Amino acid sequence: MHVLARILANLHDDTGRVQVPGFYDGVTELPDDIRAQWQNLAFDHAKFLGDVGLSVPAGEQDRTPLEMIWSRPTAEVNGISGGYTGDGFKTVLPAEARAKVSFRLVGQQDPEKLRENFRQWVRDQLPADCTASFADHGASPAGVMQITHPAFEAARAALGAEWGRAAAYVGCGGSIPIAGYFKTHLGMDAMLLGFGRDDDQIHSPNEKYDLECFHKGIRSWARLLESLA
Repeated sequence: MHVLARILANLHDDTGRVQVPGFYDGVTELPDDIRAQWQNLAFDHAKFLGDVGLSVPAGEQDRTPLEMIWSRPTAEVNGISGGYTGDGFKTVLPAEARAKVSFRLVGQQDPEKLRENFRQWVRDQLPADCTASFADHGASPAGVMQITHPAFEAARAALGAEWGRAAAYVGCGGSIPIAGYFKTHLGMDAMLLGFGRDDDQIHSPNEKYDLECFHKGIRSWARLLESLA
């Protein structure tokens, strides 16, 4: 467990950068026009952090919280287990320890290469008499769309007309590999238009959806389809 804890602690340096070799290969910088759109959103970083009990964001220290959420890759420890964790006290010496680790990819990061780099990075830190084994849980690249296609600006205009404020292109962390595969396998860009609110608690037991979003979403699609036609 000490070995595992030390390796996991080395996953990020003191500035929040991921230390796996080659991790940032294929990570592109945010275009200036998109950065300007995000700045115009007047996103309240302090309130966003405060709502989850934070005052200082985790992650790369030279990035804003919005950049970290929407445009930067991540490495996360999702869970750790090993030894005795039941009620009471036992002075056991665990023979095994386990961790679940995930990566949110962006740009042109190669998931297969990154996974192998991570595994080798772990092996290189193992002391004598320790071994590591790994279990796969799927991997897919980020979906990157060419927003220079005129349909994207048509969508932005349709949304702005319906909601009364300028729409912005935003990043989204989520596992929707099919959107990217439309591009890589069929040569087609995909538009993901969402009408949920930040407090909708998506996939939670208390998930909700505002009727305003439902009705304006319908009208937004009608506007967009009319524009594209």
